[in-house]
Amino acid sequence: MRTIILASKSPRRQELIGNITPDFTVVVSEVDEVLPAGVMPEEAPAYLAGVKARAVAEKHPDDIVIGADTVVILEGEVLGKPRDAADAERMLSALSGKTHTVITGCAVIMNGKTRSFSEATRVEFYPLSEKEIADYIATGEPFDKAGAYGIQGKGSVLVKRIEGDFFNVVGLPVARLKRELDAVIAET
Repeated sequence: MRTIILASKSPRRQELIGNITPDFTVVVSEVDEVLPAGVMPEEAPAYLAGVKARAVAEKHPDDIVIGADTVVILEGEVLGKPRDAADAERMLSALSGKTHTVITGCAVIMNGKTRSFSEATRVEFYPLSEKEIADYIATGEPFDKAGAYGIQGKGSVLVKRIEGDFFNVVGLPVARLKRELDAVIAET
């Protein structure tokens, strides 16, 4: 039986993959998440998911490896994880009252073959006051999350509506990944 390996240190992804299978291992890929010139923001998550998955698959060629990466895109700008409180404030102020897109890319590698996909979810924020932003930053929650918020936590009060997969915004499109993983396994 092949081991399913999640190539991610994200505790959120580790929790969510448990909805697909309780039998998985985590092996963190220690790769530089650098995009080559010419990669469009919408393509970045699938590209980086593939980089992470391939790095782990090289060391575990007999297993099934899943890589994932999530980005927040607002008006063509990729909002990654904030560097500090000022950067979190900049991002949250920019997201205030607007709709942005969260894209999670996934790569599943088995037998040297890669199956990649991206899932996009549109998220609309309420208009936020300076106090709301400062209070949210003070929770410490924004600092390890793309776009400086976690929809599954205290950041849920910032969100007016979503269109698409909720779990995609958390960091792993569970239902789609299950179907892709099942298809990969069926091909063997």
